[in-house]
Amino acid sequence: MKQQREKGKKQGNEGEPPKRTASVKKASEKRKNGKDTSYGAKTELKIKEGQRFPLTIKRMGIDGEGVGFFKRQVVFVPGAIPGEEIVCEVTKVRGKFAEGRIVKLRQKSPDRVAPPCPIYEECGGCQLQHMTYGAQLREKKDIVRQAFERYTKINLEKLDFKDTIGMEEPWKYRNKSQMQVGHHQGKTIAGLYSSNSHRLIDLKDCIVQHPQTNKVTGVVKQLADDLKIPAFNERKRTGVLRTIVTRVGFETGEYQLVLVTAKKEIPRVELLIEEIRRRLPDVTSIVQNVNPKKTSLIFGDETYTLFGKEKIEETMSSFRFNLSPRAFFQLNPVQTKKLYDEAKDAASLTGKEKVVDAYCGVGTIGLWLADGAAELRGMDVIEESIQDAKRNAEAHGVKNALYVTGKAETWLPKWEKEGWHPDVVVVDPPRTGLDQSFIETLLRVKPNRIVYVSCNPSTLAKNVNDLTNGGYRLKSLQPVDMFPQTAQVECVVRIEKK
Repeated sequence: MKQQREKGKKQGNEGEPPKRTASVKKASEKRKNGKDTSYGAKTELKIKEGQRFPLTIKRMGIDGEGVGFFKRQVVFVPGAIPGEEIVCEVTKVRGKFAEGRIVKLRQKSPDRVAPPCPIYEECGGCQLQHMTYGAQLREKKDIVRQAFERYTKINLEKLDFKDTIGMEEPWKYRNKSQMQVGHHQGKTIAGLYSSNSHRLIDLKDCIVQHPQTNKVTGVVKQLADDLKIPAFNERKRTGVLRTIVTRVGFETGEYQLVLVTAKKEIPRVELLIEEIRRRLPDVTSIVQNVNPKKTSLIFGDETYTLFGKEKIEETMSSFRFNLSPRAFFQLNPVQTKKLYDEAKDAASLTGKEKVVDAYCGVGTIGLWLADGAAELRGMDVIEESIQDAKRNAEAHGVKNALYVTGKAETWLPKWEKEGWHPDVVVVDPPRTGLDQSFIETLLRVKPNRIVYVSCNPSTLAKNVNDLTNGGYRLKSLQPVDMFPQTAQVECVVRIEKK
């Protein structure tokens, strides 16, 4: 089910696209259509566009915007920080909600700082660079709190609900970039689409990306101009180069360039490979992926190795992972270790448990837990990921692991009929959360513990509500900051059978 992570990611990456995510867009659409009653607005707005008024910012919304109330109506203000007093000008009225902008800061938050990125407001890839990092961590915990207050009746005061685990150095942490390609003033550009628009912003030195990904993207842009390789035009359906994807192994130093093209034929491809190798002599792998479809998915079905290895390697602690171009791998390797350690703590394995890794990808979480399990089984719908997981398990001498291709809701009932019952199920779903059919499967199979690794507090809270209504109870909730400078937050939760 990891392939779902690619849905709606025209300008993003797995787990955390740098642009506004699908769930964020959905939430914004709900606000636009007047269907989101998250903040309790029950009457139509009487606020008018262009109206100005003083506003105190109470909380941070899921987009990272400030949330305030004017005459009991909700107003969302990008760039505003909880605790600030501002003069707000209404820019849009959307059903029961309004959006505004800061006209004047009457009382500035001590957490406000100057964003270091020169195109921060224009790009929109990050939402929180204007806040101190400590404030980001505090507000991300509150985003999780809001989600559980909204979708569950769980008393968080009686729960083991810890502070957000942050980074020592919250910059240059992303190991993968996916930059859309276009033309501007006769030059090839590559970057992200600006917030709420289809205007491509050229990113030359993104400060949340590993520096090598910026370097590789810059080289390919220059070569596209030099060799006259045209960018794909989505509207006209012309051109070749769609996306420049780069993944870097933080520990190994290996890196892979993937050229996503609209057709298999690349003009002057041999010269292109020769020049890439000359300008990037240490490149590990050059790959072409062909995606001719009219789709928001980054990758197509055909992949060809143009130079070097088909995959790169990355290490985490004692583990070494093989990563194919489409295989899912966490985007922040530094925080991934902390995330997986929290998952291992939540699993509380004694060496006797049968463990299922239900969205296994290349097997990372499962292998992290394998030494504490009697047996490990994992599944994923992407065959490439399963093959990588098998090789990764073999490479680490993990003999108690079985990996299969398919959905968890198919395999768990089958194993149950064969007499194999899981004690612990670990899930790390896409932002859409768990499928309802999978939740129903969990409630039928009834493992003793469920460890849920989430990249979306809203779908997490909804899924936890379904599970607690079905005979489980939430025991612990640990936010982890995988994407500093953005409004996204991951969580590890422990759920136990009553």
